[in-house]
Amino acid sequence: MSRPLEGKIALVAGATRGAGRGIAVELGAAGATVYVTGRSTRARRSEYDRPETVEDTADLVTAAGGHGIAVPVDHLEPGRVRALIDRVDREQGRLDVLVNDIWGGEHLFEWDTPVWEHDLDNGLRLLRLAVETHLVTSHHALPLLLRRPGGLVVEMTDGTAEYNRDTYRVNLFYDLAKASVLRMAFALGHELGPRGATAVALTPGWLRSELMLDHFGVREDNWRDALADVPHFAISETPRYVGRAVAALAADPDTARLNGRSLSSGALAREYGFTDLDGSRPDAWRYLAEVQDRGRPADTTGYR
Repeated sequence: MSRPLEGKIALVAGATRGAGRGIAVELGAAGATVYVTGRSTRARRSEYDRPETVEDTADLVTAAGGHGIAVPVDHLEPGRVRALIDRVDREQGRLDVLVNDIWGGEHLFEWDTPVWEHDLDNGLRLLRLAVETHLVTSHHALPLLLRRPGGLVVEMTDGTAEYNRDTYRVNLFYDLAKASVLRMAFALGHELGPRGATAVALTPGWLRSELMLDHFGVREDNWRDALADVPHFAISETPRYVGRAVAALAADPDTARLNGRSLSSGALAREYGFTDLDGSRPDAWRYLAEVQDRGRPADTTGYR
């Protein structure tokens, strides 16, 4: 099996579940040593109160062929983030890939609720979790990543720059959070590019995360049962799909050509030739813009 990331060191910040877990596993499958962080551990759950843990993710990374290392971290605490990076430096002496996937805001936002009606404390905490955590992590991690040329930073968000520019996303707090991360990758590109590293923003499509599957009352092995009620869910993808996107980026010696850009799992699948676990190549953001948002009936022909 190809292991293009053998000897590479990655940090996936926010890897307990969802896209972060899928990314960590695929980096491991490509041979990387992957530090995975989050707040949910086998000893203590976060306010999500879900069963997924960082230890479970680390085990999946190792089972995939890499080396998974679980480190419980709240990325709103700069001291703990600094200690994390000090540990990576002490144990590895390098950092090749940083994935900022910290989010934690699903339970904090209200759909289609104007800012004056939205719970203010929840909205502000959402922004802290979605934006401040990324800034804290980059502040402490980037000096180590820049120690060697060729480092990669992936800022995970929801929506491409093009789609989010023209589309109101959920509410002001959510919209601002996702737009901020897109801009963060653009700005990091200007700061990292001249120093030999690359920063990109990356979005999955409609993700079949653990949370989403539970919401629809299905499992990964019968997820299509949800299409009776939500037919556009047919364009959805597994977390491993965006994981393969990150692994492909990390293995590409010419990622500098993408510096500062907004990317998606579907677009990168076409560019690099990888597929989702079922062999398909869903292109969710093109589908959403051309089919769902125009009120057309579900038809993924040509989008998978």
